Amino acid sequence: MSHTVFLVEDHAFTRDGLRAALQRDPELRVVGEARSGEEALELYPRDLADVVVMDIGLPGIDGIEATRRLRSAHPHVRVVMLTVHQLDSEVLAALASGANAYCLKTTDPNSLLIAVRAVALGGAYLDPQIAHVVLGRVTTDTSGESPLSPRELEVLRLVADGLNNKQIAAQLEISLSTVKTHVQEILERLAVSDRTQAAVKALRRGFI
Repeated sequence: MSHTVFLVEDHAFTRDGLRAALQRDPELRVVGEARSGEEALELYPRDLADVVVMDIGLPGIDGIEATRRLRSAHPHVRVVMLTVHQLDSEVLAALASGANAYCLKTTDPNSLLIAVRAVALGGAYLDPQIAHVVLGRVTTDTSGESPLSPRELEVLRLVADGLNNKQIAAQLEISLSTVKTHVQEILERLAVSDRTQAAVKALRRGFI
C-alpha cells in the first residue's frame, strides 16, 4: 500500500535530503513541497497527501501554527513534525497543534521512514530522545481518577505505543469494530480530537 507525502522545509539542502530519504521507501511518494507555512497552506489543497512532513522552524508562520491551520482545514491529514530542538514544551505544543509524530532532524533516515509509515497507517511516533526528555520532565496529575475503563486504558496504552486499530485488535484479541468504539469513547472521555492528543493527555495526567 503506497502513501503520499508533502514536504514543508525552508532550507533547500535539507529538503533535498528529506526527499532522498523518503524516496528510499518504494511505498512512499513525495507529491508536493513548500518552503514556508504560508506556501504549505496555499499549495497543499492542490497536492493533497496522506502525510505532511513539517519543519517546525519555518519563516513567517511556524510549523506549529501551520499544522494547526492545516489540520483545521483538512482534518484527515497526518503530520510528522521535524525540529532540531528537544524542548519538552515545544514537543507538547506541537502535539497539541495536531501533529501525530515528532522527530529530530538529526534522526537517522530509517527512523524518519518508520515515523512516516506509522503516521500514514493511523499511528503516532515520538523520537526516543524526545520521549525521554518529555516523560522525564512532565508533571503528572494524580489528583483525580482516570475517567477510562480498564479496557480503554489497555487500548490507550497501545495507541501511545503507535499501534493502529488493526494491530490493537490483534494484540487484545478483540474485533476491529470494538477497537474503534473504544477509541471513540476514549476521545470523548478525555475531550480531545485525535489519538495523539489522547496519549499525551493521559501521559501528563499519569493515567498510562
